[in-house]
Formats: sequence, C-alpha cells, structure tokens
Amino acid sequence: MFKKGVKVKNQVEDGGKLEATLANSKLLGKNVTKIYKGKKKSTLAIQKTNFEILDNEFVCIVGPSGCGKSTLLKMIAGLDDVSEGSIFLDGKQLSGPGADRGVVFQSYSLFPWMTVEKNIKFGLKLKKMPNVKIDEIVNKYLGLIGLTQFRKCLPKELSGGMKQRVAIARALANSPEILLMDEPFGALDPQTKSKMQLLMRQIWQKEKTTIIFITHDIEEAVFLSTRVYVMGTNPGRIISEVPVYLPYDRDLDLKDTREFIELRRKVTKILHSGESEETV
Repeated sequence: MFKKGVKVKNQVEDGGKLEATLANSKLLGKNVTKIYKGKKKSTLAIQKTNFEILDNEFVCIVGPSGCGKSTLLKMIAGLDDVSEGSIFLDGKQLSGPGADRGVVFQSYSLFPWMTVEKNIKFGLKLKKMPNVKIDEIVNKYLGLIGLTQFRKCLPKELSGGMKQRVAIARALANSPEILLMDEPFGALDPQTKSKMQLLMRQIWQKEKTTIIFITHDIEEAVFLSTRVYVMGTNPGRIISEVPVYLPYDRDLDLKDTREFIELRRKVTKILHSGESEETV
C-alpha cells in the first residue's frame, strides 16, 4: 500500500531524488494537510495525505460524506489553501488557482445569459485568441459532447445532463493540464447519469486529459477510472489505492461482469471498514 508514496517519502528524507520523482508525476501531493482554525478550536479536516497522479490517468476519489474529498480537490484547484505539505503539478508547487487546472462542479456554473456556444467561448476570449481559432475549438467540443445543434440555446432550454456536457466542454476547451471534477453527475437521474459516465469515459479516451473525479458512487468510480483512491474520516485521509484492471474500451454492460462486481465489492469493503486493503 502506498509504495509510491513511501518511495517519495524516503527520497525526501534521504535528501535524494525528489526532482526525479516530480518529473515522473503529473500531480504529486506530499503530506497534504488541511486545518480549519476557529476562534475556540481548530479542526483537522485532512491529515498528512500523499498521492500521485500520472499523466493521462483517470483517477476517482471515493469516500463517505465529510471525509474531505471536495476539500482535497479544492486545494488541488487552488481554491483552498494547503495548511501543511505541498502539491506539485508538472513539477511546480501550486500556490493558487491557474488556467492549467479546469474545474467542473455538481452545479453547472454556466452563465445563464449566454448561449451554449458563448459559454464555451468564454475562457478562450479571455486569452485573446483569434476568432477563427476560437470557432475551430468550439466546433470541436460541441461535436465531442453531441450538442452542435444546440449551440444557440440558453442554459434554461437544456436538460441537466446537457448543461453538464456544456460545463465539461467549456473546461476542456481551455486545454487544462488536469481536469478536476467534483461529483459532476450527482444531481442527475440514474439513466442520464449512466449515459454521462459513458460519455465521460469516451471523452477521456479521445482527449487524453488527466482527470481527478470526486464521487461517493462506488460503481461510478470503478467504471470510469484507471485507479481509485479511497478516503476515510476522522480525520480525512487516503486509506487505500485500488488499481482498476478492466478493459480500456468500456460500455455499460461491463457493470454486469464478474470482474467489475468483484472490484466494486472490494472498494465497498474498504470504504465500509475504514481500513486499508492490506488489513481488510
């Protein structure tokens, strides 16, 4: 368990090859801690947590409510400060928000007065890109999410799943180094949620974007990811890492296979026990 994390720790303690480790990681967290300080007492939300995400990985983080999943994601996004420890992206320590990280939340966060097309264009215009290039990128992602015919619609004219597709396209259009997703399908009905899971997996395979996906849905985590991190509570921390050895090309029928069911049970057992897989 955490062989990579132990390796990194030993390298640092020995004054060794942290730079080499950083060069091999897309995202690296070392002893990441979050403490909320109140007037009377402080709350340890996340305790010295180590993680490593490789380039082009799709990693899901699951855990019970209150374990700090969203807090961890916000620290990676630069939307919340790290109390102790460090987070590195492409070898550089993060210290705040940046265009190198795209974020998609459960709430769609679309501009209600802008059309689908203009919502996707928003970040590109801030970069002062040529209009021809902007149109090329927007057309690409409208096609990718299957909403080309809805380009002139306002968000109020779209279903929940369609709105989330626009939010994903807007984030990807800005070519982030890593895409951070905080329970993006949590508010969708089961049928729409399954379709969005399939679409997200297909988008990842085409775009090769590194993705960290927060969810409380174990089935969703196993279906989407190449690896699952399981978090425990009191305080929040990563307690286990589960590789997902399933076919690269996936469809929804995969959820009925023995291999999938066994993996789902394994993650469920770790989650419910609150212990690492080595002690379960």
